[in-house]
Amino acid sequence: MESTDSQKQSKIQNGIGVQHYATQLGTFDEMHAKEGQLLPHWKYLMEAFDRLGSEGIERRRKDAERLLRETGVTYNVYDDPRGTSNPWQLDPIPLLISSEEWLSIERGLIQRVELLDLILADLYGPQELIKKGLLPMELVYSHLGFLRACTDIPKPPYHHLIIHSSNLARGPDGRMWVLDDRTQAPSGAGYALENRTVMMRILPSLFRDTQVHRLAVFFRGLRSGLANIAPQNKEDPHIVVLTPGPLNETYFEQAYLAAYLGYTLVQGDDLTVRDGKVWLKSLQGLQQVDVILRRLDDTFCDPLELRSDSRLGVPGLLEAARLGNVAIANPIGSSILENPGLLAFLPAIARHFLGQDLKLPSVATWWCGQSREREFVLNNLDQMVIKSINRTAGSHAIFGANLSQDERRDLSARIHAKPHLYVGQQQVSFSTAPSYVEGQVEPRHAILRTFQVARDRDYVVMPGGLTRIAPQKGTFVVSNQAGGVSKDTWVLASEPEKQVSLWLQPQRGQRIEPLAGPLPSRSAENLFWVGRYAERAEASARLMRTVLQKLQESREFHDPNDLACLRSLLPALTHLTGAYPGFTGEDAKEKLEDPKEELTSLALDLTRDGSLSFTLQSFARGAFSVRDLWSSTTWQMVDKIQQKWRHTQEPQKIGFGRLEDNLNRLIINLLAFSGLTTESMVRETGWLLLDIGRRTERALCTIALIRATLVPRHEEVVENQLMEAVLTTSESVITFRRRYRAFMQLPTVLELLLLDEKHPRALAYQLHKLQQHIQVLPREQSLHRLNPQERLILETYTDLRLTDVLSLLEDSEEGIYHKLDAFLSQLTDQLWQLSDVITQTYFSHAQTSQLGEPSKVEEEL
Repeated sequence: MESTDSQKQSKIQNGIGVQHYATQLGTFDEMHAKEGQLLPHWKYLMEAFDRLGSEGIERRRKDAERLLRETGVTYNVYDDPRGTSNPWQLDPIPLLISSEEWLSIERGLIQRVELLDLILADLYGPQELIKKGLLPMELVYSHLGFLRACTDIPKPPYHHLIIHSSNLARGPDGRMWVLDDRTQAPSGAGYALENRTVMMRILPSLFRDTQVHRLAVFFRGLRSGLANIAPQNKEDPHIVVLTPGPLNETYFEQAYLAAYLGYTLVQGDDLTVRDGKVWLKSLQGLQQVDVILRRLDDTFCDPLELRSDSRLGVPGLLEAARLGNVAIANPIGSSILENPGLLAFLPAIARHFLGQDLKLPSVATWWCGQSREREFVLNNLDQMVIKSINRTAGSHAIFGANLSQDERRDLSARIHAKPHLYVGQQQVSFSTAPSYVEGQVEPRHAILRTFQVARDRDYVVMPGGLTRIAPQKGTFVVSNQAGGVSKDTWVLASEPEKQVSLWLQPQRGQRIEPLAGPLPSRSAENLFWVGRYAERAEASARLMRTVLQKLQESREFHDPNDLACLRSLLPALTHLTGAYPGFTGEDAKEKLEDPKEELTSLALDLTRDGSLSFTLQSFARGAFSVRDLWSSTTWQMVDKIQQKWRHTQEPQKIGFGRLEDNLNRLIINLLAFSGLTTESMVRETGWLLLDIGRRTERALCTIALIRATLVPRHEEVVENQLMEAVLTTSESVITFRRRYRAFMQLPTVLELLLLDEKHPRALAYQLHKLQQHIQVLPREQSLHRLNPQERLILETYTDLRLTDVLSLLEDSEEGIYHKLDAFLSQLTDQLWQLSDVITQTYFSHAQTSQLGEPSKVEEEL
């Protein structure tokens, strides 16, 4: 209820501290019935928080923060100096809505989405609304969301609009108002689900006792609704989620929903149109797609008929939809419904189509294309929010009250020049909700985003939705791009609700056949490089740790042999990481004399190709791109690797002792990631390519290490030290000692590291595994012919098995073992050729698949 004094304070709970909850003049507060009195459905929750106290709430806030970070919940904020990928923020105090009020809201939302569905059908059909004067043609045809290419696309049997979202806010009178609608690619449902998952973990008893409506019914409805619109294969349609890619602001949600619903996550280049049908380019061949749940803005979906400069869409997609061979949710062209000018005409349209008044009114809106409305807007700019009817990148609402005289004149001139492109909306002081801010409960302006999905002949509304609050007190701008914080939304049930699972129950006796989901070639490539970057990071960290230990020894004992060994290991680090020139350039002598600056750069310089930080960043990006393929535990380890290394201080502040400690932890975490993928991933094509990447990189790193250290000839004492350093770096010292006892000889070291097929760190072991994996990768059927990758690995593995270590050490003129160097160089070339052939065969996203013919804006939160 509205407060009568801007500073009236009502003490809510002593357990949260001595602070008071200050309501604001002219503002409805979600928690208060009147001065100092909680609404009935808030009492139990706030009493529980009172018992928890400030420390208890803070502990749960930190638990939520940790869970969100470990799960990898992020929101990409563009042009943020801290980086694009920012952690998702969740307030531990949910927004509560009583069951009685929600029933009214739900009815209003269903009425609204049904009305918008009828409008969409009319605008791309008979256009009776325009003919009867219920909608001005300038308002429709000047909007970028009206796409004439979509007028003849067949519609699903029951509903055109499959998914709908509305932003709601409560005005000073206590009524819910619709601020705007999202129809082309509504986002936020996945974040709402993740918020609920976290809240159930940090407040399990409170959630249970409060009797909150569950969300699973909505997501079951989403699955059912998408299956129903499939033009064929309705019993088991192939559904994909089309994403703009990892740089999109809500990419986490897209990957999360794809994994949660069991759909394939794809980008535009993963799809192709042939014979009027949409196909997924997978490692198993081309797979026909029945339904696309798109997260692309309309105009980016098809560069042939829409924006020709789009690299995100699928050429020919509109034609496939026009032929009725693929269904798209929401249909391309649905962004016309996001035109804010429509809000001014919805009441009359509702009476025309439904014979009803709107149950949920829109915020008061005046379209400036009408002269009387335009003059009203210009005469009342101080009370208006001015918006363009086209929501484009960089466009934003203009608050008239904040404009200077010059800015007002400029805005008025723009409106007079093109009045049909602007609307004025009443500036509404929407409600505040209690929020936990720095140990205190404070009011923050809140907006609720709701979600509706078509299911058969009706619509299902998510009970609750995604609530967002303003980052600062008194601020009306609520946006994640502006630093907003999210809340879980609890719709309270009148009685305990039976838990509903997303999983469908088969009929008695029904046998469900397992399906191996197709792996897009882009995902396959990311897995391959995740394996390579993980192994490269481990090899770099191991050698760097060995170098630091040897550096410490040389400084403690001043042994010239230690120094000579170090001067071989430092260039080896450059060769292994590829961070040239490093210790091999023109200034190598100075760097070898004082290696601290170069070592620090190799470890921590994020902008340097080949540095450890750069490699870890590439590893994390690759892992994030296939976020939907990792188990939660595996992703937690990916997050841990990033977080622990990120805590390493700036180069000028870190010492070698601390760097070595960080390297130890990093190696352990990388080994844990390797163990999790080995023990948790099914041995399907994705795991094979991950391990092929790992084995390829380990083989290349082993060869690079041996070539840089043991190919050059050294005095016996130095050579012994180098052999021990190589064995230490390769995690092979114990194995060598057990086999060869105290006898350190170069032939035996090479025999262990090159030829031992039972040693997981040996080159022969890597090639043997590569041969096994390549034999079972998807391939063209040929009875007698090896494919290029099979020939390459067979040739490389055979060359290694046939070699004689002693013969490689015979020619040692000019201070190096020439035969050994030439042999290792040959193996390196063969491995790089193998990597290139695998890339050309399996990762050619934009080209024709080599595996045979077909078998039978994202908007801002």
